[in-house]
Amino acid sequence: MVSKKKQQHLLSFGIQKSWWKVIVWIGMGFGVAACHHAPDKKQRSLPYSLHLLDKNNQEYIIGVDNLDSGIIYPEQVTEMLPDSVSRNIIIRDGYYYHLRRRSKIFTRYQLQNGQLKAIAAIPLNDYGEENYLWVGKDSLLLSGLNTASDAGRYYLLNTQKMTVIASGAFDITRPEGIYKSASIGFVTKRKDRLLVGYTFHPAMENGTYTTSDTMYVATLKFPSMERIAVEKEWRSTYPGGINTIQRNDFTDEQGNFYFMTCPGIAMGHHPTAPTAILRIPANSMGTDKNYFFNLSASVIHNHAYGLWYLGNGRALVRAERKDLFTGLSDHYSVPHFEFYLLDIEKQQVIKKLPLPLDKGTRKECVLVNGNTAYIAVNNPDSGNYIWKYDIQNDRLSKGLQLSGVTDFILRIDRLQPGTR
Repeated sequence: MVSKKKQQHLLSFGIQKSWWKVIVWIGMGFGVAACHHAPDKKQRSLPYSLHLLDKNNQEYIIGVDNLDSGIIYPEQVTEMLPDSVSRNIIIRDGYYYHLRRRSKIFTRYQLQNGQLKAIAAIPLNDYGEENYLWVGKDSLLLSGLNTASDAGRYYLLNTQKMTVIASGAFDITRPEGIYKSASIGFVTKRKDRLLVGYTFHPAMENGTYTTSDTMYVATLKFPSMERIAVEKEWRSTYPGGINTIQRNDFTDEQGNFYFMTCPGIAMGHHPTAPTAILRIPANSMGTDKNYFFNLSASVIHNHAYGLWYLGNGRALVRAERKDLFTGLSDHYSVPHFEFYLLDIEKQQVIKKLPLPLDKGTRKECVLVNGNTAYIAVNNPDSGNYIWKYDIQNDRLSKGLQLSGVTDFILRIDRLQPGTR
């Protein structure tokens, strides 16, 4: 359902960007990254990466060495990204990985002397991106859809050599009957088993789409991708989401896997179903029938997009305020998102963090570093800041400011391994 994916991208920020243009790339690197007042040598080992959108719908990547203070004007320190590169970027051990729009070329980049340089690239045929999972140090599992049939498809890559180890179809249920496409919401690995969460969508009507009232969790053998079992789950729908854009799952210290369902109008568009957190226990291959953290029925009383684990049984969720926007047309632009602190084990909302209302439908805007959670917030009145939340002492303070043409902080990522 390619048109659905196009719409989901636009829903995030409500802009018709020129991302359908094919950029002719002749192997030359293009400049993108820099850090305010930082020399080139330091840029090669910058610990953090920020992905920004400006007021003219142009995107930037900026490497930074400090999230705790300072101010950056992106237009003064870096160049705009070409239209072939967007925020669905995978970052690991100093490298950026990105599936280029339209051309389906998967490229590895690195910051070199303040520029994002292409290092290697491989084509991924008949593949539409949904999720990624690192299954080894240099082994990356990409899961998504066959662009022709909307059935599950995967690529297992060696990112050091930039070669395809294996590819093929996921042995999961295919869309049939009234359902014309699928969404793979999460993929997680347990020894020689994969757990794949997915759901189905009817054909789009009147320019919009919806989601089935059922989601599925398939258990597959790895690496053969042969199906062992499929579980149906009716308590909510649209498990997880496109994790190259925003995280909606985590694994805790005991190995329990948690994922959030996303049936709100900006993702699953099945708003009568609750946004909820479900659990797959460490010793199980199916959802815990005794665990269902219903966020929509809590004091949040809304849908949510974005879930991040803080450690020790606590997490942050980014929830919409349905009383502050009118519909999909202004969902991205109106500040209406709030951040709530959750007790995952007790299934309780602890408190709402006293942050300004945030804007932007889907953003990878939380980075947890030890006892600090960095939270990117965009508010026209309060400014664009990386806020610092002291997890142990329950204290908020302002950190790095993004000024100038900055309109949205789309991503905040750890660029280098071991960054604290």
